[in-house]
Amino acid sequence: MLRHGPSRWKYSVAGPSRLPLTSTPGHCRHESSFNPLSWISRTFSPAPAKPEQSKEGKEPSQPAESSSIFAQAPTPTEPKAPRTRQTPTLPFRSVKPQVSDIPTPFHKESTVPFVISHRKLNKLGRQIAGKPIDYAILQMQFSNKRAGSKIKDLLVTAKQQAVQRRRMDLPTLVVAEAWVNKRAIRGRKLVAQGRGHRGMRTKPSSSLTVVLKEGKTVEQLKADARKRKLSRIVSAAVTREDKPLRNPKPLWAW
Repeated sequence: MLRHGPSRWKYSVAGPSRLPLTSTPGHCRHESSFNPLSWISRTFSPAPAKPEQSKEGKEPSQPAESSSIFAQAPTPTEPKAPRTRQTPTLPFRSVKPQVSDIPTPFHKESTVPFVISHRKLNKLGRQIAGKPIDYAILQMQFSNKRAGSKIKDLLVTAKQQAVQRRRMDLPTLVVAEAWVNKRAIRGRKLVAQGRGHRGMRTKPSSSLTVVLKEGKTVEQLKADARKRKLSRIVSAAVTREDKPLRNPKPLWAW
């Protein structure tokens, strides 16, 4: 049914509700854009009350409370602080001490595999085994062997690591053990020989491992050796000694 209005055409729907439509022609209330909550809020919510000013012209009084549920939403007064990510608090657990905090009775260090025969490298290992660390470094410094420089670098590194990380006493460091391990063969090559024969040329590799421990100093070793030698001496004193004579000479020549 069409009605003539003063300004524009309006449409009405014949039905039990008889409610006028506020949408423009061409739209339907059953479209997906229709929101019933917004329509109820516009239709049934009362007009907001105007703020009342005091006689002295100061700040306006607070508006009266509305009975609508849509007008009871709290108004933010201050801007919220930005949310920061907080790390969750974990339960207490014992922290594992570092390596430098644990005093250990030994320190092991080894070289990287390099091209050398294990028999040649074993001679250098026997030369430094059982000697103080400073004496072992001195032996490798003046060694004529090609691997002497690498063994010297190994001993210097092991000495620093034992003092800094293991908290070991420097004057008492001794190369307690030294052994050689075979490594992979680096290369194989055919070599021509006489009478139609051929041979195989290989390049073996080995590595040296040393173990540093706290032992006796050089002065203590010399004192023990001197004491051991003096204990073997048997003198012709006034009082008889309980030690037997060693290698006695014959009394008679015939």
